[in-house]
Amino acid sequence: MSEVSLPLALQVYSVREDAQKDFRKTMEDVKAMGYEGVELAGLYDMSVEEVKAILDEVGLELVSAHVPVAELEKDEVLDAYAATGMTYIAIPWMKAGKTREEVEDDIALIRSIALRVKDRGMQLLYHNHDFEFEKINGQYILDTYYSEVPADLLQTELDTCWVKVGGENPAAYLMKYEGRAPIVHLKDFKGQKNDHMYALIGDDSEAKEETAEGFELRPVGYGVQDFPAILEAAEKAGAKWLVVEQDEPSMDKTPLECAKLSIDYLKGIM
Repeated sequence: MSEVSLPLALQVYSVREDAQKDFRKTMEDVKAMGYEGVELAGLYDMSVEEVKAILDEVGLELVSAHVPVAELEKDEVLDAYAATGMTYIAIPWMKAGKTREEVEDDIALIRSIALRVKDRGMQLLYHNHDFEFEKINGQYILDTYYSEVPADLLQTELDTCWVKVGGENPAAYLMKYEGRAPIVHLKDFKGQKNDHMYALIGDDSEAKEETAEGFELRPVGYGVQDFPAILEAAEKAGAKWLVVEQDEPSMDKTPLECAKLSIDYLKGIM
C-alpha cells in the first residue's frame, strides 16, 4: 500500500457507448465504483450545462474536458465550458509537425488557444500520445511544446501509457514536469509498439484485428506499467487528479467492467 491519496476520475471516453445510450445511468455506475470525478470527451447530444447538471446531481466532479482543437478555437465553446466552473481543459490530440517549421506553427496555435483559455479563468493542458516523442533538433516535440509555451499558459496531462510506448519511464518523465502536471492519465497496456496501434483509439479501424495481436490496452494494473512508482511520482510532481482511461475494452470485459477493474486495483495499492 502506498500513501498516495489523490482523487480518481474516469475519462468518459472509456465508457462512451454506455454514456451515449444513457449518460445519467452510466455516471451513476461510475460513481458507485468509487470514482470522484470525470473528464469529458464529448457531450452526448447535450449542452455543457446539461451535462454539468447531471454530474452535480450524481455527485461527480467535472475535472476537465478533452475538446478538439477546432472546437477550442470557438469562443462560444470556451465560454460554455468556463461557465461550469471547470478548471482544466485539454487538447486531446494534435498531429505533431514533422519539421521545425511545422512544430513552430503548432506552438503558435497552442499559445493562441491557451491565451483565450486563460482569459476565461481556465488552464489549458496538452494530452500526449507517443508520436510527440519524435525528436527534432535533438529534442522531443513534446518537450519543445513545454519549453516554448510558458507554464502559466500550458500544463501537462501526461498519458503514462503513451509516455512508455514513446520510450520513456513514466514515473521519471512525470518528475521532469514537477509542478506542471495537475492531471495524470493512468493507462495500462501489453505488447509492443506497432504501425497500427491507433486502431485501438479509432484512427485506423480496419487494422483492429491485426493490432490486437501485438498491442492491447488493458485495465490499470493488468498490463506492464509500474503503477506504484507512477502514483508516487504523480503525487511528488504535484498532481491534483489521477484520470483512468482505457480507449478500448479488453480481457473479454465490457468498458464498465474494465473501469471497475482499474479502480479496484488502484484502491488496493493506494
